[in-house]
Amino acid sequence: MRLPDSVRIREVGPRDGIQSEKADVSTTDKITLIDALSATGLRYIEAVSFVSPKAIPQMADARSVWEGIDRRPGVSYSALVPNRKGAEIAVEVGVDAMQVFIAATDSYNLKNVNRTVEESLSDVAEVVAVARSATIPVEGTISTAFGCPYEGDVAPRRVAQVSRWMADEGIGSISYGDTTGMGTPRRVVEVIEAVRAELPDLDLNMHFHDTRGTGLANVLAALQMGIDYFDASIGGMGGSPYAQGATGNVATEDLVHMVEDMGVSTGVDLEGLLDAARLAQGLISGPLPSKVLTAGPRWDVAGPVTKAG
Repeated sequence: MRLPDSVRIREVGPRDGIQSEKADVSTTDKITLIDALSATGLRYIEAVSFVSPKAIPQMADARSVWEGIDRRPGVSYSALVPNRKGAEIAVEVGVDAMQVFIAATDSYNLKNVNRTVEESLSDVAEVVAVARSATIPVEGTISTAFGCPYEGDVAPRRVAQVSRWMADEGIGSISYGDTTGMGTPRRVVEVIEAVRAELPDLDLNMHFHDTRGTGLANVLAALQMGIDYFDASIGGMGGSPYAQGATGNVATEDLVHMVEDMGVSTGVDLEGLLDAARLAQGLISGPLPSKVLTAGPRWDVAGPVTKAG
């Protein structure tokens, strides 16, 4: 296999993970988790989102969280923003980067922000303008890129079309979200091929969920296509508040554990991630889906397996 020598990992647990949790996570605990993640060697952390607290109650304290974290040199702390207002707050508090989002399908976009995809492009343009005026990099996110809970399969050409729309607004890097875990390796390859045919110079990020158990298989398929930029969530926290059953981002520690064993460098300390995952486990209402958190790394064994009897 021809794989990248190294990968970039953006940790999204503090935002994408926590926003979907039913437990009321305190501001102090959010700050403690972000600081723990900052100490692992992660270079990109999606810390908060500046959105309506009515829509996403878990992010109502985003400004306080941002002001409380210990921002380490060499770590880029980003915020997800839906529109100009969110972007202006992000500039005011001094984020390192922004992400602006739309969906690949109108149905999901309407459920999320009550606008069609094309209507949301004006928000994308305004976010890019605000970010550019403050010399802050901005990345796009396209949710439901591998399937929609309302419309079913999404044609790769549709994902490429929406990518083109975002690129035309000044976006040079786009993250493709498997929002409800409908992606499979075949579909990952098809989306990457379609987007590369349309926008060969675009920087691609993959954001996979493990809802149906294909998360790491999708990572491998993307690696084999040369993708070197992934989102992951500590402990596998997260999902979509707008789609039933949309649980489980790929766990950061599971991703690091797998790709490092394949000779792909992450620059991230796995033991530090597991410490952060244990911290995250104490903040939420149910068990985290992380496999490595449950079983430990493959080299962490008590002894040889013996047959019963």
